[in-house]
Amino acid sequence: MRRPLRLLAVVGTAVLLAGCASTAPAPAASEDSLSGTVEVYAAASLQRSFDEIASAFEAAHPGVTVSAVYDGSSTLATQIGEGAPADVFASADEKNMSKVAAEAPDPRLFAGNTLVIAVPTGNPGGVATLADLARMTTVLCAPEVPCGAASATLLSNAGVRVTPASSEQNVTAVLTKVAAGEADAGLVYATDVNGRDDVETIVPAGADAVVNRYPIAALTDAPNPDAAAAFVAFVLGEDGQRVLADAGFRAP
Repeated sequence: MRRPLRLLAVVGTAVLLAGCASTAPAPAASEDSLSGTVEVYAAASLQRSFDEIASAFEAAHPGVTVSAVYDGSSTLATQIGEGAPADVFASADEKNMSKVAAEAPDPRLFAGNTLVIAVPTGNPGGVATLADLARMTTVLCAPEVPCGAASATLLSNAGVRVTPASSEQNVTAVLTKVAAGEADAGLVYATDVNGRDDVETIVPAGADAVVNRYPIAALTDAPNPDAAAAFVAFVLGEDGQRVLADAGFRAP
């Protein structure tokens, strides 16, 4: 009698295990199932950091390609408002993000930035303070661009009036002219000069009082909404924040 009972026990155990296997929940879908292209519209001052973030995001999601467009936030906001097929918008200020509130109703702050005076290597004009910019060949961002609005506030706070030699549509253009020696000085973000040896910088008095806060949002009509949401989460997450901090951005 013992042998049949033992066999019955073995068969019962096998049936029980088979039942457990058949009722186990299916594994959750992996984020690596993301695919396609995510189109990111980002402020020019984010280019170096977002290029690095894009590479890390693509490594984490091999099926996704990040295509980035960099320009002044006001230009990008206009293009989005006119129906540009963007998935994500990262602005250098909250004002330009608010222009596309209908398309980006849930922006999240992810970084902060301040201004510095950039001069060509060797500082041939002898720039030392904001007041010096009034007598130099100075290049600024246009007033509608975030770096231009911040520059206007910084100069106004210091009681300095500057007539710029040119007003550029993004901060990269300002820095390019300064580095080429086409201007004695320009106001740019601290992050733009980080790691460069073709310009020198002066941190002006009052710079800490003028902080641009950067918002990011996935657009409601994003062509690739899943990848857009994942990219925003990546920027806000530990890996994205580490890249931004290394580039000199402040916490939001």
